[in-house]
Amino acid sequence: MGKTALIVIDMINTYTHEDAHLLIPSVEKALPSVVELIDRARGHEIPVIYANDNFGEWRSHHGEILETALAGPHASLVRPLAPDKSSLFVVKARHSIFYETPLGYLLSQQGIDHVIMCGQVTEQCVLYSALDAHIRHLRVTVPHDAVAHIHEDLADAALRMMERNMGARIVASAEIDFGDS
Repeated sequence: MGKTALIVIDMINTYTHEDAHLLIPSVEKALPSVVELIDRARGHEIPVIYANDNFGEWRSHHGEILETALAGPHASLVRPLAPDKSSLFVVKARHSIFYETPLGYLLSQQGIDHVIMCGQVTEQCVLYSALDAHIRHLRVTVPHDAVAHIHEDLADAALRMMERNMGARIVASAEIDFGDS
């Protein structure tokens, strides 16, 4: 039996992109559950890994991405879940957290075989990342109240696909017991 990691997907964000007005209400709703998961994971010494888009800024690193988001108009959506000194950070450029990133190697080196994915966007990056985790034989859990969407109908379909096609556990964040990890 391996270890568990909490992966926070694309939550370090300026929310200045084209469809942000559709995403922000869902982020506001999911934010308390995401923050609570991060706090509980840290309390149980579960690795917290941020996998975040670089927004096409190829010279940026995780500190700059965070600083930019905290200086933006929606810093209140970022500040409560900001990485701490124990957090790990993987910069990504595409939808999947695994595509062209060192995440697979990192998880292997840490002995992690179960990933809990929270963040955004359910019907895009979370879905594609869950599929990539599944094909890498990782166990996947997605807390439905800790993921944010742009289109609710597509998010609901994505969660059903993750559960049915990828064997992901779709649960409420309160059902996740980090003590068993």
